[in-house]
Amino acid sequence: MWKAGGETNDFNGRVALHHAIVADDVAYGAWRNGGLTVLDVSDKSRPRLLAHRNWCPPYGGNTHRALPLPDRNLLIVDDEASADISEEPTKHVWVFDVRVKTNPISIATVPVPSDQDYKKKGGQFGPHNLWENRSAGFVTPEYVFATYQSGGLRIFDIRNPNRPEEVAYFVPPPPAGWFDPRTNIKKVLHSVDVWVEPDGLIYLTDYNAGLYVLQWET
Repeated sequence: MWKAGGETNDFNGRVALHHAIVADDVAYGAWRNGGLTVLDVSDKSRPRLLAHRNWCPPYGGNTHRALPLPDRNLLIVDDEASADISEEPTKHVWVFDVRVKTNPISIATVPVPSDQDYKKKGGQFGPHNLWENRSAGFVTPEYVFATYQSGGLRIFDIRNPNRPEEVAYFVPPPPAGWFDPRTNIKKVLHSVDVWVEPDGLIYLTDYNAGLYVLQWET
C-alpha cells in the first residue's frame, strides 16, 4: 500500500497478496479480503492494473488462489476457509469468464460438498488449495482439483463452465495423532495441499495425518 501517496485500506479485514499466477503476460492475484486483481505484466517493470473484483462483503472473502485456464478464457478462484464452519460463512470456488481481461465475470460456483453434514462435523470446512496445473504435473483445462480441509479432496468437472459438477472425492479418516499447535480447534481432518502427477497419481497432505497417495482415473 502506498501510504505516502494517500492510499488507505478501506476493506473489511486482512488484505494481503497470497500469490499471483501468470498466463500469457497476465497476472491473476488473490488478495484475501481484497479480492481479485488482473494485471498486465508484459512489461515486468511496470505492471498495469486491468481489473479488480471484490465480493467481500457480502461473501466471506479470504480469496486464496486464482488459477487461469488460458486455452478456455476461464479463471478458477477459491476463498479459503480459515475458521470453524460454525464461525464463518460458507466459502466457495468461483468460475470466472475472462475473455475480456478488463471485465472478469463470475459465471458459476462449484457445488458445495454434501456427502455428509460438515457443519455438524465441525472444523474448518471449505476450499484451501487448487491444483495449479504446474507443467511438471497433470495439466487439464477440464477438471479442478480442490482441497476442502474437513471435506478432503474434491474433483470437479468444468467442461460446462456454467454448470460445474463434482465427479470424485476422497475424505480421509480422522487423524490418529495431533500435531497442530493451535488451541481451540476441533480435532478433525484438515486436507490442505495437493499435487497431481501426469498419470493421475495424487499426493494429498493433512496437517496432522501426513501424506495420502491416491490414484485418479477418468
